[in-house]
Amino acid sequence: MIFLLRLLRYSLLAVLILCVMIVFFGISDTPDIKLGWSLSHSDIDRAKKILHEGSKTRPDEIGTIELSKDDLNLAANYLLNRYSKSAVDISLKKNQLKFTATTTLPKNSLGKYLNVTIAFGNVEGKRLPTITKFKAGKLLLPSSLAAVAINYFIRHSSLNDYFLLATRPIKTVKIEPEKLTLTYFSNIETLIQAHTLLTQSNDSPTLNIYQEKLADIIAHHDPSWRLSLADLLKPLFELAYQRSTLDTAIEENRLVIFTVNDYVNKNETRRFWSLPAKKPANRKYYPAFLYKRTDLAQHFIGSAALTASISGEISDLAGVEKELSDAQGGSGFSFIDLTADKAGTRFGDLATASPETARKIQQAMSQIKSYSDFMPDPRDLPEHMNEAEFKSRYGSPNSPTYQALAQQIDARIAAIPMYRLD
Repeated sequence: MIFLLRLLRYSLLAVLILCVMIVFFGISDTPDIKLGWSLSHSDIDRAKKILHEGSKTRPDEIGTIELSKDDLNLAANYLLNRYSKSAVDISLKKNQLKFTATTTLPKNSLGKYLNVTIAFGNVEGKRLPTITKFKAGKLLLPSSLAAVAINYFIRHSSLNDYFLLATRPIKTVKIEPEKLTLTYFSNIETLIQAHTLLTQSNDSPTLNIYQEKLADIIAHHDPSWRLSLADLLKPLFELAYQRSTLDTAIEENRLVIFTVNDYVNKNETRRFWSLPAKKPANRKYYPAFLYKRTDLAQHFIGSAALTASISGEISDLAGVEKELSDAQGGSGFSFIDLTADKAGTRFGDLATASPETARKIQQAMSQIKSYSDFMPDPRDLPEHMNEAEFKSRYGSPNSPTYQALAQQIDARIAAIPMYRLD
């Protein structure tokens, strides 16, 4: 036992020394790659589309993504520049991918830049490519030692979540001179977690503007009245309409939806929400309602946020799965909740579908009279069904009986004028 503890201690010390060597030799006052590549709005949109490519495949199905060298460079530069001013150059050869990166460091006595070059290659019998070359500045390390150091660094840094979500679903990686081909298999939860990381905007100055507006709304709310979800959405979309252009309308709408979702669902621990819950800036808190129910407001804006950050299809699947889960031991399957999910999905889809529909939603939401302008009344629909009752009455979500009621719900939503804007 003592021997094992010593071995563990020495191994950890060796990894730490290796990491220190990489940092020491990799830091320089001269960048290996020229910095200053400014990502345009179109570059950022393209990078996000590349990173969200996996959502086009239905959960629990095998999907394939093909990425060119330009795609890889754009996505890598977008991700790395979220943390510091950096530059990445990725090249492809047969069975080998070469990754050269320069990142700007905080002020220190060693140097301004960290320069690293890594080569990955396909090895027969292994699911993912392995490191074949590692160079930090002037230091060239054996690939096996470099792999240990990199794994340790990733596991103990903010990159760990990205690494796990990026590698867990991947089945095979094929490296060719013109493209990289990924084969993957994802479930709903993995897709939602991945998009949660990629769409968080907690450090956005624009998001702060909407959070301050919402805090002002709450501060002036009359506590003798229920807080309607419309009381939150209408003024924030009025602000979005004033601030937006065609180029920025989609992103502004996303931030409005995320801001309201973050407030309405602040006490929820459900795994389907798009942003992690945190305490709001305002001191007071009033639950938001739709048709005198807080759960409908939570379902509506949660599904809207999920759609705005991922896709409507994933949001619909998440809503049905949540209700089926409730039937097995929660509050029971509810077509009332499902209606709020579906309406929220439709709302989030239109708000972010195109610049034109984004502007139309802003204008329409600025003129609403009540929440009935975006949410149909579902209170006559069945709910609180346990698993046995649900199966007895509806069988499964694929049954004709279930589908007939689902179509009725869709028709109610479609009858709302706002949802015919496209």
